[in-house]
Amino acid sequence: MDKPADVFKEFGEITTKLVSLLSPLTTAMLNQIPFKGSWTAGQVGDHLYKSYGVVDVFESNLKNTIRKPDQKVWEIKNTFLDFTIKMESPGHILPQKRPLQKKALIEGLEGRISKFLTYEDQDLNVECMDFIIPEYGAFTRLEWMWFTIFHTHRHIYQLEKIISIINGKSMTFSQPYGFNI
Repeated sequence: MDKPADVFKEFGEITTKLVSLLSPLTTAMLNQIPFKGSWTAGQVGDHLYKSYGVVDVFESNLKNTIRKPDQKVWEIKNTFLDFTIKMESPGHILPQKRPLQKKALIEGLEGRISKFLTYEDQDLNVECMDFIIPEYGAFTRLEWMWFTIFHTHRHIYQLEKIISIINGKSMTFSQPYGFNI
């Protein structure tokens, strides 16, 4: 069973960064629109919260893989960390349009993050068949972990820009490289 410890280390680091960016914001800041057409910081958090629901596919309808369990990781990384690509979110993970409550958002994120961490001692090499992205096919648990890391990193980059605008300060933005895969 191939379980790179680095995936959980990276997941812990990126999700800690996410929560640390959202936590100091007031509810008003969380719901402030930084510029026309942008999501709020809270909406970015809500989108990630909804996307973290993918952890539920780790539990049933699993299949032993006949390929390298990390075969799709580089393609996922290259797609999600290419900030020149504009992506459209699937409807089921679009954020709410109404104002978000900070406490509920942070607690929801932390709950889903904790659920991912329960798989640290599980087989990550099985394919999850309950949710398949058509462009990629079925992902292994390992690939879903990396997908979640890269997706979160992409939105942290967005979140840092939003926070910079609502705070009226410039900040150093996270670089999309250095993952240990």
